[in-house]
Amino acid sequence: MKLFISADLEGVSGIVNWQETNTESPFSKYFCEQMTQEVNAACEAAIEAGASDIFIKDAHDTARNLNPSKLPEKVKILRGWAANPYVMMAGLDETYDGVFFIGYHSAGGTNGNPLAHTMNTRNESIKINGEVASEFLINAYTSAMFKVPILFISGDKMICQEAQKLNPNIMTLAVSEGIGNAAISIHPHLALKAIKQKVLEVVADDFSKYLIQLPEEFKVEIAFREHFHAYRGSFYPGASQSGPKTVEFRSNDYLDVLKFLFFVI
Repeated sequence: MKLFISADLEGVSGIVNWQETNTESPFSKYFCEQMTQEVNAACEAAIEAGASDIFIKDAHDTARNLNPSKLPEKVKILRGWAANPYVMMAGLDETYDGVFFIGYHSAGGTNGNPLAHTMNTRNESIKINGEVASEFLINAYTSAMFKVPILFISGDKMICQEAQKLNPNIMTLAVSEGIGNAAISIHPHLALKAIKQKVLEVVADDFSKYLIQLPEEFKVEIAFREHFHAYRGSFYPGASQSGPKTVEFRSNDYLDVLKFLFFVI
């Protein structure tokens, strides 16, 4: 069993403020530790269930948040940014049996998390085929491109609901629920126990139930907070400015979509 984990920070238990996400801030130390523990809980359960190969992508901000020494010896971890279009999924390929998403959060343009955003805070929202797209959806489509099933996601309540709309079989764990500029979270220790329990359950199941299908075509629209970003993005090959603050792109190839997002966001 070969598994891939993409780990973010804004969806771990208890987090609520941007200062808590900045690795240069003393407020972030605790939450990086919680992020590490949540990833470790998933790893320990997967190894107990027979996983022989686990690859972790540290996928928040600097990509230097996880403490490698507090993870199992069997894992490999990709820290830093590879600077390729796979971004939060760098390292994934068709040889993996399943994907876990840990610490994920609601999309920019939604209200499921005080820290809701998609990829960065320069944009107000990203839409794919008319639907507001989260980092989870973008990365789920990357998984589908490689035909790798999405087994598990933990994060805020809204992102878990989104995952189950995509495929109701995906195992989810909501560790928080956003309310305005606040969030209600479960106890951090309970989050670790629940992650272990749910991972043990899902890795014993038939992975084929967790596959999702890629759309046949893609229309992507980015709504920026500042108009000049849309103007700049309109010069990307195949892109066009669809409004003062929006730029759009169409393709039948999802890798082309990832390249557009990589260079324009």
